[in-house]
Amino acid sequence: MMSMYLGRLGHSVVTADTTEEAWAIAEGAQPEFSAAVLDASMAGMSMQDLALRMLGANPSLRVIATSGYPVDMSVMEAAAPGRVMFLPKPFTPEMLASAVRRMLAAEKETL
Repeated sequence: MMSMYLGRLGHSVVTADTTEEAWAIAEGAQPEFSAAVLDASMAGMSMQDLALRMLGANPSLRVIATSGYPVDMSVMEAAAPGRVMFLPKPFTPEMLASAVRRMLAAEKETL
């Protein structure tokens, strides 16, 4: 549902079912992605491990981490200050769109 909504807003969206699949896509992405929305419930490696790999490989990437449970964001924030945010579940499509807009705007400010 998230990908359909973001696609309707004009974003190019690529989805993955597991964190390993997401990493394979991100690792081979040309051009690089601007933002990634990661869900803590994805099967595979932890969301934090995936985020750290992705952030390390793409110095301009922004990550929106989502979960219905509390998430310790300190390691991700320390690794990529200003490039990560947490969006707690449940959230509305409008909240997701707002988070994506904020993260993409922050990317443009640092260019």
